[in-house]
Formats: sequence, C-alpha cells, structure tokens
Amino acid sequence: MQILFFDSLPSTQEYLKELLRENRVAAPVAVTCDTQTQGVGSRNNEWTGLEGNIFVSFVLELSSLPNDLKIESASIYFSYILKETLEGFNSKVWLKWPNDFYIESVKIGGMITNIVGKDIVCGFGLNLDNAPEGFGVLDVKIDKEILLQNYFINLEKKVLWKQVFSKYKLEFDRNRFFFTHVKNKKINLNEATLENDGSLSINGERMYSLR
Repeated sequence: MQILFFDSLPSTQEYLKELLRENRVAAPVAVTCDTQTQGVGSRNNEWTGLEGNIFVSFVLELSSLPNDLKIESASIYFSYILKETLEGFNSKVWLKWPNDFYIESVKIGGMITNIVGKDIVCGFGLNLDNAPEGFGVLDVKIDKEILLQNYFINLEKKVLWKQVFSKYKLEFDRNRFFFTHVKNKKINLNEATLENDGSLSINGERMYSLR
C-alpha cells in the first residue's frame, strides 16, 4: 500500500476522491495528514481533526475484497480489522456497530466507507492524543506510521468475512446499552439481532451498515 503523507488537509476522504477522479492515483493507495480541518464522519457529521490524532483514507478495488463479504457490511469488516490491529498494541478498544471505536463507554473514533466506481474508499479517524469535549482518546500510545503499516499488512491478508464475523458476534452484546442511526432513525441496539451478513434485524426490519 502506497501511503501519501501531508501536514494538513481539509479532508483525507475528499482529497483521495479528487485524486481518483483526476486519475492521479489508483488503488491501492492511502492518504494521511497531521491535521484535518474539514473531516467528515458518519451521516456527514463533522469529525474534528485535532493535532496529534490520526486521519487516514485509503482505496481498494472492490474486486480485491473477500468473496463472502457483503458490501453493505464493509464498514464492520474494515473497522474490526483495525480494532484487532489496535489490540496488538494492548488497547482495550471495542467496536460499536457498525463503525465506531470505543474505550469503555466513550467514543474515540470511527470509520466511513464509500463506493466510488469500481473501488471502495475508506476513511478513519482516531483520537490518539487529543479529544473534543464528549469524546475520549485511545488507551495506549502508538506511533502513527507503525499503526498504518500494521493495519495495511493485516488488510493484505484478505481475511474472510466469516472469520471476522465469528469473532465480532461474540462481542456484539457490548452494543446493548447503545444506540445507532440507520436511515436517519435512532435505533436502540438492545432490541437488535445481529445476522450472519452483518445486518441487524429489528422488529422484522433488516438494516445494513454501509455509510
């Protein structure tokens, strides 16, 4: 994975999409920066980019993803592999469905995914050193470059969805005290059943996580 480093960008996600539209890069490639001024989180919310934290977007060809991965659950797949990478540094981070990173009951980061032509563009932000009010920071100190190297090595293993899901479902009960948003609806996860493809069943309705 080629990694492009910048001091500051408005948004790693938007900058990478621009590079792709202009055919200046091709998958696989990643963009990261030290500060981000107009970061985008889930549901187009702003993700505040304080200095000392990590902001990354990367692109992969859809054809390179595991055959058993339902694309609507890509957020869970990429997020869970990042969670496991962080655990390799002794972090106690956990993943709230489908793409939010938590330490205990406090959010420290998140992942977003978008389909762009024949590619999938993924972006994540993690509070490593500083957090806005109401958010937390990662519970271990990690060198950003080493974290990225380890994460992309883990992605290159192309672990099957069923292997990721078999571990994720064992932890899903941690979601029971939280809410999520699907199609602008606030959903109580205490009422949800996690299905094998990563979707949720709530009151007979199937909900997927792509965002």
